[in-house]
Amino acid sequence: MPPETPSGTRRPDGGHPCRLSFDGRTIHARPGQTVGAALVAAGVVAWRATRAAGRPRGLFCGIGVCYDCLITVDGRPDQRACLVPAADGMRLESGLPGRAADARDR
Repeated sequence: MPPETPSGTRRPDGGHPCRLSFDGRTIHARPGQTVGAALVAAGVVAWRATRAAGRPRGLFCGIGVCYDCLITVDGRPDQRACLVPAADGMRLESGLPGRAADARDR
């Protein structure tokens, strides 16, 4: 049975966390989280850059409309991170040269 919230209702996230590989770095995701949510929770704020100006992009709309969060998932390019459910063992690759921008780069 899923764990209870303080109000006594059951949470749907009672499963085990999963491990993802992001540009060779291990990040964790909670059950039910999208790839985009897991990246942001891990402090990663950008995982691709615009073609013309090279500006960093990551999660923007969070509902699959804007395409700012495109990422390569298990070798499949141009996946919307805000829509792809995180799964154990998933391999994520950014489109940024060298490495991804994360919260430590601010």
